[in-house]
Amino acid sequence: MSSPHVILLPYPAQGHVIPFLELAYCLADSGFEVTFINTDHIHVRVTEAIAAVEHDTGMINLVSIPDGLESIEERSDLVKLSVRLSEVVPKSLEELIDKINKSGDGSRITSLIADENLSWIMPVAKTMGLHTVAFWPAAAATLSLLLSIPKLAEDGVIDDKRLAKIEEKVQLSPGMPSILPREFAWNGLFCDLKSQEALFNKLMDINKGLEFADMIICNSFHEIEAPTFKFMPKVLPIGPLLSGRRTGKAVGNFWPEDSSCISWLDKQNLSSTIYVAFGSFTVFDKLQFKELALGLELTGRPFLWVVRPDLTDQTCNAYPEGFRERIGSRGMIVGWSPQQRVLAHPSIACFVSHCGWNSTMEGVTNGVPFLCWPYFTDQFMNRTYICDVWKNGLEVSHGEDGVVSREEISGKIEKLLGDEKIKTKALALKDLAFKAISHGGSSFKNFNSLIETIK
Repeated sequence: MSSPHVILLPYPAQGHVIPFLELAYCLADSGFEVTFINTDHIHVRVTEAIAAVEHDTGMINLVSIPDGLESIEERSDLVKLSVRLSEVVPKSLEELIDKINKSGDGSRITSLIADENLSWIMPVAKTMGLHTVAFWPAAAATLSLLLSIPKLAEDGVIDDKRLAKIEEKVQLSPGMPSILPREFAWNGLFCDLKSQEALFNKLMDINKGLEFADMIICNSFHEIEAPTFKFMPKVLPIGPLLSGRRTGKAVGNFWPEDSSCISWLDKQNLSSTIYVAFGSFTVFDKLQFKELALGLELTGRPFLWVVRPDLTDQTCNAYPEGFRERIGSRGMIVGWSPQQRVLAHPSIACFVSHCGWNSTMEGVTNGVPFLCWPYFTDQFMNRTYICDVWKNGLEVSHGEDGVVSREEISGKIEKLLGDEKIKTKALALKDLAFKAISHGGSSFKNFNSLIETIK
């Protein structure tokens, strides 16, 4: 008898692909046959990155479908991408499932686990007789925010275009931190109001699609976001899934990892090194890039800095004059790092981060203090949890010109590394995460519930 066959469909962004691929490994280890679907554009990037470091995807079958955009169109326009996906993915997915089921190898698709951002696909899956699971790869608190959009409008917090109507902080449910409406996850999307309106229409379609889900899971763990789930009783937190425990596996990076930084970290003293990484979307102008470089230099401490080719315009020429010569071997700069391995390394002292949810989970599960520098969407909510609720980090302050100065960067790093209470909080969260994913823990139990549902 063939194994249950599950299809996984993430939203085509790195912060979504990574936890989905981690979930795919967990399901494969549990005896499922797994087909992992990326869009054509993302499939090429992921498979090239995997090949570059000779990772083995094992029992997972990587396939792709179109995203509806031409090859020359920009995928960073999330609004346009989201609209086109909803127009082309349902038919493509239906054709792919039909092809697999008719392949003659005896394996039939039994379940679909789709990104909650793509939950409009759920009715299609239901008509094909599949179990349906919606997976939210970010914080449960952000999911609460998105699901509460109608209530926020009704209460006069946002207007009919989802723009903030008030300046005061609001609290979605008891136990959750208060947040400013101008820092809601949909702000900072760098698009015009018409595009934002189109996006919110899709958000409403997402909410409708969830009615067809047999289960909703999210990449959070109950111990640190427990009050949130009173607002969403249907949601099961199954994270942190892998969080660096299986570093030999490919995890969906869009850039090849430079593993030479691990041998460099081996030469650094215990808890001595600043790790700086801003994810796959953050972009700095040249002035901010230079201030960050000079701030790291000013600390006098060793640092590992991830500088994507597109982190700023003309990255190769953006460094301050003489910077590389002055830092010498004290600093290492890579295009992309094996981040889970880095954060688990004993030489890491702190994490200067954009506070994307994957980075947040990886830092928390390794007990690393944060210096928070959010860029857009859910990162502001994650920053609030780190600094105000969990108290395992500090945040940078911008000057009147909107720039975080070199003095601010250096000073906050020194303050962070000298705060024993923050270090203690960070290690306590690490223990909570370990208990959650260990046998009998909340995430362990919830993952088993997922397995039983889709078997």
